[in-house]
Amino acid sequence: QVQLVESGGGLVQAGGSLRPSCAASGRTVSSYTMGWFRQAPGKGRDLVAAISWSSNTYYKDSVKGRFTISRDNAKNTAYLQMNSLTPEDTAVYYCAADRGSNSLATMRADYWGQGTQVTVSS
Repeated sequence: QVQLVESGGGLVQAGGSLRPSCAASGRTVSSYTMGWFRQAPGKGRDLVAAISWSSNTYYKDSVKGRFTISRDNAKNTAYLQMNSLTPEDTAVYYCAADRGSNSLATMRADYWGQGTQVTVSS
């Protein structure tokens, strides 16, 4: 069983940056696809970015050029660097792990973190 714990969310002004982290425990996730989803109030949970075991990446169109997903397998941790934040990025951000070989854009979340709130003020 894999446990995922996010940290690093918070409140930031528009144009600012945040870098949430997702620490995995229970087993190594180096062979898993890792992803970040977000859910805004009253909306569904959408995939924002994903990274494969070989560091191939996928990004939702609205975050391309602003967000960067990365991983440190030695630390069993994934990150999401978020720059040029706008109020539309306000949401709960969830880390997820896919132990299969699904494509990045359609990754399956076999494991979820508890979520971290990101709030961007205008």
